[in-house]
Amino acid sequence: MSEKTIPILPCRTIQPVLDFYTTLGFEATFQQKIPNPYAVVQRGGIQLHFFGMKHHEPAESFSTCIVQTDDVDGLHETFRTRLKAAYGRVPNRGLPRIGPLKNTSHGARQFLMTDPGGNCIRIGQQTSDNQHHRPAPKETFARALHHASLLADSKQDLAAAAKIIDRALRLQEERPTPVQLLRLLVLRADIATRVGDEETARSATAAATAVHLTSQEQDSVHDDLDRLTQLLD
Repeated sequence: MSEKTIPILPCRTIQPVLDFYTTLGFEATFQQKIPNPYAVVQRGGIQLHFFGMKHHEPAESFSTCIVQTDDVDGLHETFRTRLKAAYGRVPNRGLPRIGPLKNTSHGARQFLMTDPGGNCIRIGQQTSDNQHHRPAPKETFARALHHASLLADSKQDLAAAAKIIDRALRLQEERPTPVQLLRLLVLRADIATRVGDEETARSATAAATAVHLTSQEQDSVHDDLDRLTQLLD
Protein backbone atom coordinates (compact mmCIF):
# COMPACT_ATOMS: atom_id res chain seq x y z
CA MET A 1 0.00 0.00 0.00
CA SER A 2 1.06 3.56 -0.65
CA GLU A 3 -0.58 6.61 0.88
CA LYS A 4 0.06 10.34 0.66
CA THR A 5 -1.54 13.24 2.50
CA ILE A 6 -1.94 16.58 0.72
CA PRO A 7 -3.24 19.67 2.52
CA ILE A 8 -5.93 21.82 0.86
CA LEU A 9 -5.50 25.38 2.07
CA PRO A 10 -7.85 28.37 1.76
CA CYS A 11 -7.24 31.72 0.12
CA ARG A 12 -9.43 34.62 -0.92
CA THR A 13 -8.19 34.62 -4.51
CA ILE A 14 -5.94 32.12 -6.25
CA GLN A 15 -3.60 34.25 -8.35
CA PRO A 16 -1.62 36.02 -5.59
CA VAL A 17 -0.98 32.65 -3.98
CA LEU A 18 0.22 31.16 -7.28
CA ASP A 19 2.46 34.18 -7.88
CA PHE A 20 4.01 33.78 -4.44
CA TYR A 21 4.78 30.10 -4.81
CA THR A 22 6.11 30.39 -8.35
CA THR A 23 8.45 33.10 -7.03
CA LEU A 24 9.75 30.50 -4.58
CA GLY A 25 10.44 28.06 -7.42
CA PHE A 26 7.22 26.04 -7.33
CA GLU A 27 5.43 25.04 -10.51
CA ALA A 28 1.71 25.63 -10.88
CA THR A 29 0.64 22.17 -12.05
CA PHE A 30 -3.12 22.73 -12.08
CA GLN A 31 -5.54 25.65 -12.03
CA GLN A 32 -9.32 25.68 -12.20
CA LYS A 33 -11.56 28.76 -12.22
CA ILE A 34 -14.99 27.14 -12.41
CA PRO A 35 -17.05 25.71 -10.85
CA ASN A 36 -14.79 26.49 -7.88
CA PRO A 37 -11.39 28.24 -7.82
CA TYR A 38 -8.71 25.63 -7.20
CA ALA A 39 -4.96 25.34 -7.84
CA VAL A 40 -2.00 23.06 -7.18
CA VAL A 41 1.67 23.97 -6.79
CA GLN A 42 4.61 21.61 -6.54
CA ARG A 43 8.32 21.85 -5.86
CA GLY A 44 10.14 18.55 -5.62
CA GLY A 45 8.22 16.44 -3.13
CA ILE A 46 6.24 19.40 -1.75
CA GLN A 47 2.70 19.60 -3.13
CA LEU A 48 0.12 22.10 -1.88
CA HIS A 49 -3.48 22.53 -3.00
CA PHE A 50 -5.51 25.74 -2.61
CA PHE A 51 -9.16 26.60 -2.89
CA GLY A 52 -10.67 30.05 -3.27
CA MET A 53 -13.12 31.25 -0.63
CA LYS A 54 -14.63 34.69 -1.22
CA HIS A 55 -15.08 35.65 2.44
CA HIS A 56 -11.77 34.25 3.67
CA GLU A 57 -9.74 36.74 5.76
CA PRO A 58 -6.01 35.95 5.31
CA ALA A 59 -4.91 38.05 8.30
CA GLU A 60 -7.22 36.03 10.56
CA SER A 61 -6.39 32.61 9.15
CA PHE A 62 -5.37 29.71 11.39
CA SER A 63 -4.69 27.27 8.55
CA THR A 64 -1.29 25.62 8.65
CA CYS A 65 0.61 22.56 7.52
CA ILE A 66 3.99 20.93 8.10
CA VAL A 67 6.54 20.30 5.35
CA GLN A 68 9.31 17.89 6.28
CA THR A 69 12.63 18.16 4.47
CA ASP A 70 16.18 16.88 4.78
CA ASP A 71 17.65 20.28 3.81
CA VAL A 72 15.85 22.97 5.79
CA ASP A 73 18.87 25.31 5.68
CA GLY A 74 19.02 25.07 1.89
CA LEU A 75 15.30 25.71 1.43
CA HIS A 76 15.38 28.68 3.78
CA GLU A 77 18.29 30.26 1.93
CA THR A 78 16.71 29.59 -1.48
CA PHE A 79 13.35 31.03 -0.49
CA ARG A 80 14.90 34.14 1.09
CA THR A 81 17.06 34.75 -1.98
CA ARG A 82 14.11 34.39 -4.36
CA LEU A 83 11.86 36.62 -2.26
CA LYS A 84 14.49 39.32 -2.03
CA ALA A 85 15.01 39.21 -5.80
CA ALA A 86 11.26 39.52 -6.40
CA TYR A 87 10.34 42.10 -3.74
CA GLY A 88 13.60 43.96 -3.27
CA ARG A 89 13.63 42.83 0.36
CA VAL A 90 12.89 39.73 2.40
CA PRO A 91 9.31 40.14 3.73
CA ASN A 92 9.35 39.45 7.48
CA ARG A 93 6.02 40.98 8.49
CA GLY A 94 2.56 41.28 7.01
CA LEU A 95 1.53 38.95 4.21
CA PRO A 96 3.39 37.19 2.74
CA ARG A 97 6.34 36.73 5.13
CA ILE A 98 9.13 34.33 6.00
CA GLY A 99 10.54 33.80 9.48
CA PRO A 100 14.00 32.99 10.81
CA LEU A 101 15.54 29.57 10.85
CA LYS A 102 15.94 28.12 14.34
CA ASN A 103 16.19 24.98 16.41
CA THR A 104 13.02 24.21 18.34
CA SER A 105 12.45 22.60 21.72
CA HIS A 106 10.70 19.62 20.11
CA GLY A 107 13.57 18.10 18.15
CA ALA A 108 13.29 19.99 14.88
CA ARG A 109 15.04 22.75 12.97
CA GLN A 110 12.46 24.87 11.18
CA PHE A 111 11.22 28.15 9.81
CA LEU A 112 7.70 29.47 9.34
CA MET A 113 6.46 30.96 6.08
CA THR A 114 3.06 32.57 5.62
CA ASP A 115 1.63 32.98 2.13
CA PRO A 116 -0.77 35.67 0.81
CA GLY A 117 -3.71 33.48 1.83
CA GLY A 118 -2.59 33.57 5.47
CA ASN A 119 -1.54 29.90 5.44
CA CYS A 120 1.39 29.20 7.75
CA ILE A 121 3.73 26.63 6.20
CA ARG A 122 6.00 25.11 8.86
CA ILE A 123 9.07 23.82 7.07
CA GLY A 124 11.31 21.68 9.24
CA GLN A 125 13.93 18.99 9.52
CA GLN A 126 13.85 16.47 12.34
CA THR A 127 16.93 16.66 14.54
CA SER A 128 15.91 14.24 17.30
CA ASP A 129 13.85 11.09 17.65
CA ASN A 130 12.20 12.68 20.69
CA GLN A 131 9.45 14.94 19.32
CA HIS A 132 8.15 15.99 22.74
CA HIS A 133 8.85 19.53 23.88
CA ARG A 134 11.74 19.74 26.28
CA PRO A 135 10.69 20.90 29.76
CA ALA A 136 11.22 24.58 30.47
CA PRO A 137 14.60 25.32 32.09
CA LYS A 138 14.63 26.47 35.71
CA GLU A 139 17.21 29.21 35.20
CA THR A 140 15.53 32.63 34.81
CA PHE A 141 16.76 33.76 31.40
CA ALA A 142 16.89 30.33 29.78
CA ARG A 143 13.29 29.89 30.91
CA ALA A 144 12.31 33.27 29.47
CA LEU A 145 13.87 32.35 26.11
CA HIS A 146 12.13 28.98 26.13
CA HIS A 147 8.66 30.37 26.74
CA ALA A 148 9.07 33.45 24.53
CA SER A 149 10.23 31.33 21.60
CA LEU A 150 7.29 28.96 21.95
CA LEU A 151 4.80 31.82 22.15
CA ALA A 152 6.33 33.71 19.21
CA ASP A 153 6.66 30.77 16.84
CA SER A 154 4.47 27.84 17.86
CA LYS A 155 1.53 29.87 19.15
CA GLN A 156 2.37 33.11 17.29
CA ASP A 157 1.31 35.16 20.31
CA LEU A 158 3.78 37.97 19.74
CA ALA A 159 2.44 40.26 22.47
CA ALA A 160 2.84 37.60 25.16
CA ALA A 161 6.34 36.73 23.91
CA ALA A 162 7.40 40.38 23.99
CA LYS A 163 6.05 40.76 27.52
CA ILE A 164 8.15 37.83 28.77
CA ILE A 165 11.34 39.21 27.21
CA ASP A 166 10.76 42.77 28.43
CA ARG A 167 10.15 41.52 31.96
CA ALA A 168 13.35 39.45 31.90
CA LEU A 169 15.43 42.34 30.58
CA ARG A 170 14.16 44.67 33.33
CA LEU A 171 15.36 42.40 36.13
CA GLN A 172 17.92 44.06 38.39
CA GLU A 173 18.71 41.29 40.86
CA GLU A 174 19.80 38.90 38.08
CA ARG A 175 21.59 39.51 34.80
CA PRO A 176 21.75 37.26 31.73
CA THR A 177 24.98 35.90 30.32
CA PRO A 178 26.18 37.60 27.12
CA VAL A 179 24.80 34.69 25.06
CA GLN A 180 21.42 34.87 26.78
CA LEU A 181 21.31 38.66 26.39
CA LEU A 182 22.11 38.41 22.69
CA ARG A 183 19.41 35.80 22.13
CA LEU A 184 16.79 37.74 24.10
CA LEU A 185 17.53 40.97 22.23
CA VAL A 186 17.49 39.33 18.80
CA LEU A 187 14.17 37.63 19.51
CA ARG A 188 12.77 40.92 20.83
CA ALA A 189 13.92 42.73 17.70
CA ASP A 190 12.42 40.01 15.52
CA ILE A 191 9.06 40.28 17.30
CA ALA A 192 9.10 44.08 17.06
CA THR A 193 9.85 43.87 13.34
CA ARG A 194 6.99 41.43 12.77
CA VAL A 195 4.47 43.77 14.42
CA GLY A 196 5.84 46.93 12.79
CA ASP A 197 7.31 48.44 15.97
CA GLU A 198 10.31 50.03 14.29
CA GLU A 199 11.50 51.98 17.33
CA THR A 200 11.77 48.88 19.52
CA ALA A 201 13.31 46.92 16.66
CA ARG A 202 16.03 49.56 16.21
CA SER A 203 16.70 49.74 19.95
CA ALA A 204 16.91 45.96 20.36
CA THR A 205 19.14 45.42 17.32
CA ALA A 206 21.48 48.21 18.47
CA ALA A 207 21.72 46.66 21.92
CA ALA A 208 22.28 43.20 20.43
CA THR A 209 25.05 44.51 18.19
CA ALA A 210 26.81 45.95 21.25
CA VAL A 211 26.93 42.60 23.08
CA HIS A 212 30.51 41.25 23.16
CA LEU A 213 30.87 37.53 22.53
CA THR A 214 33.90 35.31 22.38
CA SER A 215 34.50 33.24 19.26
CA GLN A 216 33.19 30.17 21.04
CA GLU A 217 30.06 32.03 22.15
CA GLN A 218 29.50 33.29 18.60
CA ASP A 219 29.58 29.72 17.32
CA SER A 220 26.90 28.72 19.84
CA VAL A 221 24.47 31.41 18.62
CA HIS A 222 25.08 31.15 14.88
CA ASP A 223 21.37 31.27 14.00
CA ASP A 224 20.76 34.29 16.23
CA LEU A 225 23.66 36.19 14.70
CA ASP A 226 22.37 35.36 11.22
CA ARG A 227 18.97 36.69 12.22
CA LEU A 228 20.56 39.86 13.61
CA THR A 229 22.33 40.40 10.29
CA GLN A 230 19.02 39.93 8.46
CA LEU A 231 17.29 42.43 10.74
CA LEU A 232 20.04 44.97 10.13
CA ASP A 233 19.87 44.48 6.34
